[in-house]
Amino acid sequence: MKDAAISVIRTLREHGHQAYLVGGCVRDLLLHREPADYDVATDATPRDVMRIFPETYAVGAQFGVVLVPVDGITARDLEHAAQREEQEDQTPVEAAKHNAIEVATFRSDGLYTDGRHPDEVRFSKTAEEDVQRRDFTINGLLLDPLDNDTVIDYVGGRSDLDAGIIRTIGEPDRRFAEDKLRMLRAIRFAARFEYQIDPTTFAAVQRLAPQIHQVSRERIREELTKMLTEGHAKRAFELLDQSGLLHEVLPEIEKMKGVQQPPEYHPEGDVWVHTLMLLDQLPDGVSRTLAWGALLHDVGKPPTFRVAPDRIRFDGHVEVGEAMARDIAHRLRMSNDDTDQILALVHNHMKFADAMKMKESTLKRFLRLPNFPEHLALHRLDCLSSHRNLQMYDFVSAKLNETPAAEIRPSPLLTGEDLIALGHKPGPHFKEILSAVEDQQLEGSLRTREAALDFVKTNFPS
Repeated sequence: MKDAAISVIRTLREHGHQAYLVGGCVRDLLLHREPADYDVATDATPRDVMRIFPETYAVGAQFGVVLVPVDGITARDLEHAAQREEQEDQTPVEAAKHNAIEVATFRSDGLYTDGRHPDEVRFSKTAEEDVQRRDFTINGLLLDPLDNDTVIDYVGGRSDLDAGIIRTIGEPDRRFAEDKLRMLRAIRFAARFEYQIDPTTFAAVQRLAPQIHQVSRERIREELTKMLTEGHAKRAFELLDQSGLLHEVLPEIEKMKGVQQPPEYHPEGDVWVHTLMLLDQLPDGVSRTLAWGALLHDVGKPPTFRVAPDRIRFDGHVEVGEAMARDIAHRLRMSNDDTDQILALVHNHMKFADAMKMKESTLKRFLRLPNFPEHLALHRLDCLSSHRNLQMYDFVSAKLNETPAAEIRPSPLLTGEDLIALGHKPGPHFKEILSAVEDQQLEGSLRTREAALDFVKTNFPS
């Protein structure tokens, strides 16, 4: 992608325009990280860019943004990618730019009445004016790849990058008023790069945190998901708490603070501490469903907390937690597939405690849960963040590895047609009979169709 971006810059220069790498890709290159994508800033207008490059997608021409596809991708491909993601409320740029170079015209922005898009955009001829509208100093750097990778810094981003500081460009209140999501991005960048947030910037986040609700739920979800999956989730959620944003976007998680747990099972402390310890173990690139499952697995404990004569208890916390997780997933407009898996992680996370006592059929049904490795991974994280006893994890892992897939999910010995042939009339009891047959099959007691038919004749006479 870098070579493609340099080629775009060279072509724009050959047509008499200024052009530089800008933003996050410059930051990442200076930090010796591989950028996820490359952005180019230029004095060429969108019309100029579309005239110079035969294949373009004017995804945000009114804001000066045009995508130039690379690696054989066409403008039509970019358009389809943008349309697929539109329902997730990503901007078309976010949806399609991984297969393209984003080329943005130098500009200065007017007011942001909607807290996301400028009411008025004025194209500019200088890069210096353009970077003043960007969010943080470390994202306001320019790089000239055709001049020995010279870095151009109008905002003090290089010194903040060296010092490890997240600071808004200009007045924090104005930057956050333009797009309230930038408050969450400040938290994420600070966690991701292990930086400190400039005190003035952080004070503005604390002051403006209640305004985060002006941002769409989908954009909030995506920012939170990135925090959970970039390898620094614990730090991100500590900063969310300190900033007041946690109270606004995930009050259910904030309520974990101070909720004590029985020390014999949780010597680490309260539910909040336990959850942070678990988040601290999430690696960079972890799946979003496992990450959200880790965050929400004990969300039902605060409302079910009680002190019994023998010890602290959380009766029904799994069922309550599953309902709460469903509400959170719906509130943040997660996909149905992600929601189902996250709820399954919450619903099943306590079942490992009974694994050694399960019937063979029950255990095999447990092992064949969709995406079972995530359940196993969550259990391991849960143990390592509390009592550190991995006995059940080792037992279930061994069982999973030593049991052939055909035994965990065997082909059915009988169908409904077989039951009809035996004289049964179709109805709800079919499920009971077939389930009983499968139980015996999983237990190893039934291995043939003939044995299964005899089992039904004996135990379920028509």
